[in-house]
Amino acid sequence: MLSDPIVALATPPGRSALALIRLSGKGAFELAGRVLQPFRPTPPRVAHRVRVIHPITGEPVDDALAACFPGPRSYTGEDLIEVSTHGGLLVPAGVIAALVAAGARPAAPGEFSRRAVLNGKIDLLQAEATADLIDAGSPAQARRALQQLDRGLSRRLEQLRTELIELEALLAYEIDFPEEDEGAVAPERVERAWGAARQRIAHLIATAPEGERLREGALLVIAGRPNAGKSSLFNALLGRERAIVTEVPGTTRDAIEAYAVLEGFPFRLVDTAGLRESDDRVERMGIEVSRKYLAAADLVLFCEDHRETGKGKRERDARDEFLAQVSAPVVVVRTKADLVSVPRPSSPGAFVSVVTGEGLADLRGRLAEVAYGRLLALGDVEPVVTRARHREALQRALAEVEAFQTARHGGVDAAAAATHLRAAVGALDDLIGVVTPDDVLDRVFASFCVGK
Repeated sequence: MLSDPIVALATPPGRSALALIRLSGKGAFELAGRVLQPFRPTPPRVAHRVRVIHPITGEPVDDALAACFPGPRSYTGEDLIEVSTHGGLLVPAGVIAALVAAGARPAAPGEFSRRAVLNGKIDLLQAEATADLIDAGSPAQARRALQQLDRGLSRRLEQLRTELIELEALLAYEIDFPEEDEGAVAPERVERAWGAARQRIAHLIATAPEGERLREGALLVIAGRPNAGKSSLFNALLGRERAIVTEVPGTTRDAIEAYAVLEGFPFRLVDTAGLRESDDRVERMGIEVSRKYLAAADLVLFCEDHRETGKGKRERDARDEFLAQVSAPVVVVRTKADLVSVPRPSSPGAFVSVVTGEGLADLRGRLAEVAYGRLLALGDVEPVVTRARHREALQRALAEVEAFQTARHGGVDAAAAATHLRAAVGALDDLIGVVTPDDVLDRVFASFCVGK
């Protein structure tokens, strides 16, 4: 049953001052009355002190606070109780066991939010934003999740949906009055409405690469020849010693990956083996791993020892050949700037020193700009597509909108052409969660916290 009482711990297990337990569903108040004494559902949204008693053994479990949220004015839209207990492992587990003994069942991952969606309290995009906010590891991720939780993307999609329905209504009018010259609606009006809708959908799709990158973190691969200062720069950007740094070329034999926040944006930093010809089998394996990371990179930071820059045609040719093979944007940086006296030769790329800190702040800003330039330009007001599910639904909608235009220009009658607009609206409905198959809901909520 989708409304049977469910219970779960809403805070992480472990040693803590307090723990929060949620109980929701049909009959939740009656069930709670068998465990919480004295149980007072009124006044709502007010915390009362209660004793938690096991309904079968009669043994006391904890002294706690309980607040009742009668449906539909609750997170799930059902009767919901939140119980604040003492923290730790045993006490919260004992309270949950008592509620299960009284008739509740353990909640599945994301089941509280799933019920909120099904009961119309939030839409599917807001549910996903809730999970993104919990998982946020950088300020930019948190801001985007809050913007989506505030229905920024939902409102934009609802506006798009309305525009498509109005366009379909224009065609319906044209169908009902075929005797008018060229139809009752001017073709230019249909063309303008179609163009505006198509442009809005395409604009949202264009935000997907950086939006999805924001959720996962941009894959920043640090590459270059051996002893070019890659590992030192990796540690400096990370803010801690993660990679081994020596003066011996070829120290890094395998890729090292770590999470970092640069200018408020998430990055997955990868320190790779130096790129060169080698007879060492292990080093060659490391170089092959480096090339695989480079093929998947969102951004490449190419390091050159400032003292070696421009010294040999062979090195320059090798660098140019490497850069030509990389499809991701490349930021070239000149390392070990503290070891070279000024004035420096004029050449492209930033100058940095991990010893003095010179150039590091500018480099962080440059990396954020290259990886997230579109998001920086949009600010935190314009909605952004942050999941593959969003992008795929919008691509379906765009394909149907374009198929509608092709059908009209191909002489297809208005009724048949309008089916493409209906399909586009359906794709947006799937995205918002107006009508969503169970298997899609299963995928969306599978990664949620159990208590959310």
